[in-house]
This record gives sequence, C-alpha cells and structure tokens, in this order.
Amino acid sequence: MEVILLEKVDNLGNIGDLVKVHAGYGRNFLLPKGKATLATPDNIAAFEARRTELEHREADELTVATERAAQLESLNLTLTANVGAEGKLFGSIGTIDIVEACSAADVPVQRSEVRLSDGPVRTTGEHEIEIHLHTDVNVKITVTVIGEESADYLDDPDDPDNPDNPDSEESVEDAADPHNE
Repeated sequence: MEVILLEKVDNLGNIGDLVKVHAGYGRNFLLPKGKATLATPDNIAAFEARRTELEHREADELTVATERAAQLESLNLTLTANVGAEGKLFGSIGTIDIVEACSAADVPVQRSEVRLSDGPVRTTGEHEIEIHLHTDVNVKITVTVIGEESADYLDDPDDPDNPDNPDSEESVEDAADPHNE
C-alpha cells in the first residue's frame, strides 16, 4: 500500500513523502489518525495544493513543543511512595503518577507523552524519564522517588498487632497450627 505522509512519522518519513507500508499499518494506524492518505493521482494533486498549509502547521507544532520543552528541562519531580525494607516500592510509579506530578507543578503533560523505557519505576532514588513532545523534541526529566514506611507497626514494637511482638495475642506457631483452637 502506497501512502502520502501528511505529517512527519518516526522511522517512516517526512511530510509529502510517498512511502510503501504494510496494508494493516496503513489501514489501522496511518489513515485513521490522519497521518497519511492513499497515494492516488487525485490525492497527490490535493496534497500538493495543501502542502504549504501542512508545513506551516507542522512548524507551529514544533514551535509549541520546543516552548514546552524549555519549561520541562528545569523540572525535577519528587514523588513519595510506600516502600519495603530493601527500598523496593509496594506497587510502582507509572505514567499516570508522573502526569499528575507534572500537572501539580503547572506543566501539563499528556499520558501518551511519557516514555518509561525500563517500564514502571519500582525502586527509590533518581530516575531519568523521557517526555516525547514531538517527533523531533524529546526531553529528559529527573524523577526522585522517596520512600515512606507503610506499616505503622514497624514504628512501635510493643504494638499487639505487630507479628514480631512475642506478647501478641496470636503467635506465629498458633497461626500455623490449624488444630489449635
């Protein structure tokens, strides 16, 4: 299937390029999203008439993305999460958490713009997160994950609900023995 690109597409081409793609990629992604049109003689003529309009729109989008990148470059996010004894998180920090933290810092980011190359963040410390604003504009921000103890009984060893407390109502041996009543 031959298509004409209406905007720059990663690893495929620029505006106005006539490219050959697999039918499913063209039918299911490029055409419905408005990134390309079928390469028929009528569509080629219509594209040439609209070429300057599309190039101006692409330049405007690039300018807006560059301005947003300038705001994001100096952004350092700090997130708190529940952690275990070894510094591993209970759960993870994902794209939604990063988007909410950016919104709280008055720098709106879409969820689809956050790129977690190593998957969700599962440990404490500093992590580099990439924000993909435009085909040509990527920004790396620093996300610092700080852990907080999640279990309150770790603070109070005399708490009767603490399983480490030998005076607790139910000891570990009693809980393991099903015949004990």
